[in-house]
Amino acid sequence: MSDWPDEQGNGRGYGRGSGNAQPDGARVMRHVQRGGGTGRPGQQPGGVPQQPAYDDGYGQRYGDARDDMFEPRTPRRDSYDDGYDSGYNTGQVYGSPNGNGHGGGQGGDDGYGTRAPRPAPNWRRRIKIGSLTLVVVLLAVSIGTYFWADSKLKREVDLSKVIERPEGGDGTNYLIVGSDSREGMSDEDKKKLHTGSAKGKRTDSMMILHVADDGGNTMISLPRDSNVTIPSFKGAETGRLYPNTGRQTKLNAAYAEDGPELLVRTVEFNTGLRIDHYAEIGFGGFAKIVDAVGGVEMDIPKGFKDEKSGADFEAGKQTLDGQQALAFVRTRYALPGSDLDRTKNQQKFLAALANQAATPGTVMNPFKLYPTMGAGLDTLVVDKDMGLFDVASMFWAMKGVTGGEGKSMNMPLAGSTGGNLLWDKAKVKQMVSELNNDEKVTVSGD
Repeated sequence: MSDWPDEQGNGRGYGRGSGNAQPDGARVMRHVQRGGGTGRPGQQPGGVPQQPAYDDGYGQRYGDARDDMFEPRTPRRDSYDDGYDSGYNTGQVYGSPNGNGHGGGQGGDDGYGTRAPRPAPNWRRRIKIGSLTLVVVLLAVSIGTYFWADSKLKREVDLSKVIERPEGGDGTNYLIVGSDSREGMSDEDKKKLHTGSAKGKRTDSMMILHVADDGGNTMISLPRDSNVTIPSFKGAETGRLYPNTGRQTKLNAAYAEDGPELLVRTVEFNTGLRIDHYAEIGFGGFAKIVDAVGGVEMDIPKGFKDEKSGADFEAGKQTLDGQQALAFVRTRYALPGSDLDRTKNQQKFLAALANQAATPGTVMNPFKLYPTMGAGLDTLVVDKDMGLFDVASMFWAMKGVTGGEGKSMNMPLAGSTGGNLLWDKAKVKQMVSELNNDEKVTVSGD
């Protein structure tokens, strides 16, 4: 092998065949500059530098494949002072951020074809983030549901128009009314539900629900045929003051005469119990709630049929849809006790409905919960001071009472006159005193 020239261009004979005893040194490859252009002087076209000639040690000189290959070679300069970049590597491996020659950062390729292992996942941090996300989502859904439901409440009853009210006691008293309102019902709905097409609204059922501060709740049904005195009152629409004439009439007539405000005034005057909140639902809303929960199972001990309400039931367990449920709670002419038996059926059905609406299958299923809430709230008329928490308190208290927690009863009666039911005034006074003091009601109703 030929000797490589030194930096002065002199061959030292270190290559194979040399007589020099000094070992071969590292041979330095000349940098070949690629690319187009004319290059610098002394450089071949295309950017390839002119290669120096060398001697093979036998007197034969080799150089570029040119015609002047045997001409004397110009000695190499130690450095290029014309700005030419030799391109020699300085030891820096490009692409390595830390210059360690392995070309990888953390978690990347280590330069030998393998990847560094990933760090173990931080499960505690992941669980914390997941829990926080779940809480935020639940909070957002709860807030959204609250404002959606609150916007559906029809706060149409102004209890501030009720005059000469009795003093309040412990606990909260709700007057719950089922009216025969046909608002929002089509002619087909009226025919299907056997409601008729009467104008205006009348009360079909009335109840006082006392929610005690200590949890001892009581529900008292007020027969619509109860004989009461219509007291002095201020017209809800006209604002005119009507005096007390001592007129005796049925309780449901008060509602028909001047609406919810006069009904509240009449109940307070004849009982001495202050009503804190008012809630009313119509025929259509009642039927929609039942259908929304998928029907209500009832155990009817004795079958009955009534053309006016559309009821046609056999004895035994059966699931009532909205139409059948409305017929069940409205029937009175086919029952031996007429209105009294009807109030018992209403309480019995409310117990079953409340239990069905509060089951996990309804509460935990948004496809049932929201239709049920929507059906009830769309037709629920309340007083101006009643909020969603009051509605929830009323519902859970009703569910508890009708389910056996607390007491459910009819108004104490003392006979009848002219077809109207007379209240037992002494028992009513004792009952109201016990309610105002949040005591257990000891009197009984028929």
